[in-house]
Amino acid sequence: MARTRTAAAVAGAEPILHLAARMEDSIHEFREKRARKRGYKATVIPYTSYGAKGWVRVLCRVLLTRPSPDGRVRYKKIRGWRSFTSVPVNDVDVTVTVGGKTHTVRADRGGVVDHELPVHLEPGWHTIAFTTEGSEPVEAPVFIVDPSAKVGIISDVDDTVMVTLLPRPFLAAWNTFVLDEHARIAVPGMAVLYDRLQQAHSGAPIFYLSTGAWNVAPTLTRFLSRNLYPAGPLLLTDWGPTRDRWFRSGRQHKTESLARLAKEFPDMQWLLVGDDGQHDEEIYREFSAGREEKIESVAIRQLSNSEAVLAGGRSKAEQHSGSGVRWVYAPDGAGLAEQLLDNLDSQAG
Repeated sequence: MARTRTAAAVAGAEPILHLAARMEDSIHEFREKRARKRGYKATVIPYTSYGAKGWVRVLCRVLLTRPSPDGRVRYKKIRGWRSFTSVPVNDVDVTVTVGGKTHTVRADRGGVVDHELPVHLEPGWHTIAFTTEGSEPVEAPVFIVDPSAKVGIISDVDDTVMVTLLPRPFLAAWNTFVLDEHARIAVPGMAVLYDRLQQAHSGAPIFYLSTGAWNVAPTLTRFLSRNLYPAGPLLLTDWGPTRDRWFRSGRQHKTESLARLAKEFPDMQWLLVGDDGQHDEEIYREFSAGREEKIESVAIRQLSNSEAVLAGGRSKAEQHSGSGVRWVYAPDGAGLAEQLLDNLDSQAG
């Protein structure tokens, strides 16, 4: 188990991995050996990255996949369940080319690359390239936030931009094994809302924050594009146990991601968008506490009665009165737009 217990760990510099993580690593190692013997090749699944002046956060994942008859890997068509059953390659070097310079980064236990690199790029969209173990280079977009941008948008995914209609206990399994961009319906008016908000706030970046696994990132990206949502990075989490626990915490992932964005963009005001059927309201309330001046608004999509039952209930808007932060509620994007954009018009007047 040299891959899970390094010399540093034995010496006490790092904690020993949780039993579940050691079991997972053993299974991955066994599957990786078998897959390589069958001719599977390492390839990079690229994700939309982002950055600001002087740095870029690069995101991708390394998997072993079966080459097509012509020897090329069709990574763009890997769906949720195929991505889940594909073998992740951990502790592998990935070459990243961005801004005319080449960097070498290392994938984590789940094959995920999440690194911040020192890069100087002009604001706007650029392209970065990834390769590993001599694989064919793959490209991904990266958005560099303009330092003059005053507002950023953070959006939940399930039941906020897409209609779920599934009980929460089954949601993770559906997202992982079944999800297809044609199998989901966009929440009415939300894509138009985001487009209008970006027009109202020049240069505003948008981040899609979800408790979903990186396995479904390509599918979610296609869903957002197909339904005309503005392009932006997906901030997802890895599948499986962590170094110190059996299961990952989706709530912790959201909380830590919000805190990271606030640290990365200290001068940004945030417009937070979620729904009232999960923990979005509570997470946003906790994030807003103590930084009210950094919250432009919180917009909550109200689920229908049937959606709320499947989601396990809903929170109450009255809990947020007197918080010092503007909260708006509506069942769709048109209702939220009416309140948010009226607020902008009144401020301009």
